[in-house]
Amino acid sequence: MPQTTQTDDRSKTVAPALPEAYAHCAALVREHDHDRYITTLYAPEAQRPALFALYAFSHEIARVRALVSEPLPGEVRMQWWRDLLENEANDQGGKREGQAHPVAAALLDAVARYRLPIAPLTGLIEARIFDLYDDPMPSLRDLEGYAGETSSALIRLASIVLANGTDPGGAAACGHAGVAYALCGLMRAFPWHSAAGQVYIPADILARNGVTRDDIVRGRGGPGVLYSLKELREIARRHLKKLREMRETVPSAVAPAFLPVALVEPYLKRMERSGYDPYRTIIALPAWRRQWTIWRAAKAAR
Repeated sequence: MPQTTQTDDRSKTVAPALPEAYAHCAALVREHDHDRYITTLYAPEAQRPALFALYAFSHEIARVRALVSEPLPGEVRMQWWRDLLENEANDQGGKREGQAHPVAAALLDAVARYRLPIAPLTGLIEARIFDLYDDPMPSLRDLEGYAGETSSALIRLASIVLANGTDPGGAAACGHAGVAYALCGLMRAFPWHSAAGQVYIPADILARNGVTRDDIVRGRGGPGVLYSLKELREIARRHLKKLREMRETVPSAVAPAFLPVALVEPYLKRMERSGYDPYRTIIALPAWRRQWTIWRAAKAAR
């Protein structure tokens, strides 16, 4: 049998027991992560289910804090996912354990189908444990590490899916893309995070601008909060610049994994409009604008 048959089968078929699980993932992403949902539609149809599984898994981990009243139950939920993945990696029945959970079932199938590494998935879980607590983000380096373990890792895994289970290269580009996207997302989520007692602006940046964590969670901080967020926007743009410089290291086949980053600059510009209040202003773009921005980025990538 030719070597290519296995690759072709892997990319074109979904196990009969899994369509409902994959459909659940697609619906979850469409409802809760619409930007990534739109970008996934630019991927080849055969690879979309695995991408939806990855993005649905990311959503499941990100929402754990909202589902629990204390950190410990959240850690238990995180451990369930970690055990599931590690058991699958060690051939100890991970698929059997996850069959009842549609996102888990789809994710484990995608892992096997595209030979996805387990370490970035468990690393994402480990990084997200930070979300369960109200500890301040210690430094910019810690924040960029958090973004790398979560957002950058997701782009890297999506790239492997789009490369049919092979290493497409472009790891450094994934890193910069993920950090820029994560910083933008955290700034957009500032109103909800601050109300919940979560502060992702690094303590070293806050200190430079005369702000403390308590200032933020109490809804004060004045110009120092604005200066801190401005600094974060500049850092996000530095990562965008490095990503542009590495454009040639990203194969066109994996471009859909990077398409969400096209929305970063438009979101950042919204934060720079007159009257921006980080505690109250909801940073959003009309659906037509997001679709047009992503379409233009997809066209440029081709």
